[in-house]
Amino acid sequence: MERVLIVTATAKSGTMLAQFLRSVEPTDAVETALSGGEARRLLLEYEYDLVLINVPLPDEFGHELAALAAHDTTAGVMLVVREEQADEVSARVESDGVFVVAKPLNKALFYQALRVLLAARRRLCGLQSENRKLQRKIEDIRIIDRAKCLLIELRGMTEPEAHAYIEKQAMDRRMTRRDIAQDILQIEGF
Repeated sequence: MERVLIVTATAKSGTMLAQFLRSVEPTDAVETALSGGEARRLLLEYEYDLVLINVPLPDEFGHELAALAAHDTTAGVMLVVREEQADEVSARVESDGVFVVAKPLNKALFYQALRVLLAARRRLCGLQSENRKLQRKIEDIRIIDRAKCLLIELRGMTEPEAHAYIEKQAMDRRMTRRDIAQDILQIEGF
């Protein structure tokens, strides 16, 4: 893990959680926020691998912050709550992808929860990367198809001729088909 945000009510509990976290998982950068508002600001500024929220916080309980972090970031989100509240809080945030761990922390259980959370985060990041690649391919196809339509309309080419023209230009000029299509669209004023 590279970057961790611990959100807790006191600096002392933040230090204890950081030490506990480091005892089960080596980490480079641990930041502590002492309120939900401060945590929200940090979540906007930086990307974290893990957001660990020890509730309650001074300005809110913390489950809303956990849901926000789970929806708006790729971080794994863990909520640490008192044992008597664990089931109720878990029912509220489970559907948001927040992992709830009861206090007092059990090192073995915490380690397992952390492993599951980080594995899920890696899977999510992989899916998001794949999604970006597919979005890029779709955009490439749209641009190339628009350029083909222009070649068909303005130069009287057939679709296979327009396709071959774009591919040949890409090979000859050592550019991508998308770049050639964008040049065609620019030249024709689109």
